[in-house]
Amino acid sequence: MLSQLALLTIAIIIPLTHAAETILGLYIFSRHGDRTSKATPPTLLTDFGYSEVFSSGTWFRNHYIANGSTSQIYGVAPDLVKQSQIAASAPLDNVLMPSCLGFLQGLYPPAGDTLGSQTLANGTVVKSPLNGYQIVPVSTVTSGTGSEDSAWLQGAGNCAKAIVSSNNYFSSQEYMDLLNTTKSFYQSLNPVVNSTFTADQNTFKNAYSIFDYLNVASIHNRTIPSSILLTPSTLQTLGSLANVHEFALAYNVSEPIRAISGATLAAQVLAALNATIATQAKQTPLITIQFGAYNAFQSFFGLANLTAQRGGVDDFMGIPDYASSMTFELFTTAAPVPFPGPEQLSVRFLFHNGTTGNDSTPTPYPLFGGQDTTIPWADFVKGMQTFAVGSQTTWCQACGNSTGVCAAVDTGTGGSAAGAASTGNAAGEGGSGNGNGLSPAVNGVIGAMVTLAVVLGVEALVVLVAGLRVVKKRVGGKEEAGVGPEAVGKNGAA
Repeated sequence: MLSQLALLTIAIIIPLTHAAETILGLYIFSRHGDRTSKATPPTLLTDFGYSEVFSSGTWFRNHYIANGSTSQIYGVAPDLVKQSQIAASAPLDNVLMPSCLGFLQGLYPPAGDTLGSQTLANGTVVKSPLNGYQIVPVSTVTSGTGSEDSAWLQGAGNCAKAIVSSNNYFSSQEYMDLLNTTKSFYQSLNPVVNSTFTADQNTFKNAYSIFDYLNVASIHNRTIPSSILLTPSTLQTLGSLANVHEFALAYNVSEPIRAISGATLAAQVLAALNATIATQAKQTPLITIQFGAYNAFQSFFGLANLTAQRGGVDDFMGIPDYASSMTFELFTTAAPVPFPGPEQLSVRFLFHNGTTGNDSTPTPYPLFGGQDTTIPWADFVKGMQTFAVGSQTTWCQACGNSTGVCAAVDTGTGGSAAGAASTGNAAGEGGSGNGNGLSPAVNGVIGAMVTLAVVLGVEALVVLVAGLRVVKKRVGGKEEAGVGPEAVGKNGAA
């Protein structure tokens, strides 16, 4: 018979065992690495930027993929990439696409001669090139291609009402006040920027372009014209003004359509994680990776009420640094087999400003103005649905677009980003009890897309809620025909 001490020990261990978390799926949205200035196109990813995203990818590998990690995704291939388990996408340009490829090189590095070889029927051993370099297909996002040469991010999404909304900022009292009160500050820097910006251009109106130009110079140039004027405090002030300028263009609480990039991103995250649940992590990627714009970060921060966090002005209203990332973990504290029901699933949001590494890791934050960083799946769905814009029809109606892909859509109802999102109840909140925490309308959209993902494979999942069309898919430097994201509402510039 067991002693009382032994029984007490078992009683303690059992709850701890059940409380252990198992990660079942992951969605990563990342900004590119260090690049050249937008004021001097073509904008290019630098070696430093390549190193940044590679380092971030390596950390994500060690944390979520490598054997021995306590946060390893359940069922993920630890050494040789299983392409059905990963979906990656980025605009086809000189910065975001290479950044995505660099990140993936860190996520799944060369396998080496042993794993990266194959024995043919005749006994010949063939070694994979580049020490077993692993190729991960990257779907190209057509929207935003070439936009790294442009400072105007809202235009990359082609959402008519969002463009109008952002332009409204330039007639606001807040903007006019800053334009006037900062005029002398910017003009004092004319000797530093006059090779690129005229005196008329050197104002708060071009706050981001000017900061970007001088920030890049401070990183890469040993000599800067009239550098005595560009003190650390001056550069910090330029950065703060750029933060105000860009956040105002990305989000406005009274005009949620301005944050359309964050609204579409929310729908993509929701659909990707729901696909993992719907297929019990068997027929859809475990990891979804998207590279895109800093305005998508800022838009999502505003919509998800992250700006209400302590330090929100610094952490969530500023422009994310190069290689910043948002991560959404789908996890359970139940046994992973059989696959847990929706009521046993939770989501955790993490953000890291800048390159991720062992000495600087992502931090979890509560969403939707809550206090808990562990969000039950049904609550996560309910929160995201308040502003997510997922289908092409909804996007066209919210944006008021009537040409191109929206030509056949009735946009007479119009609506804001939040208003156009599905308003169905989540499971447990008076819904129809679909079992996955989504409303019937969202289940219909996502269900069709999950079916399509099963048929078409990893490439199709990336689009999920933004429409589909055949595009080019980059595979290790060459292009093949495939299924990739439609241009509608994607987050394509940075």
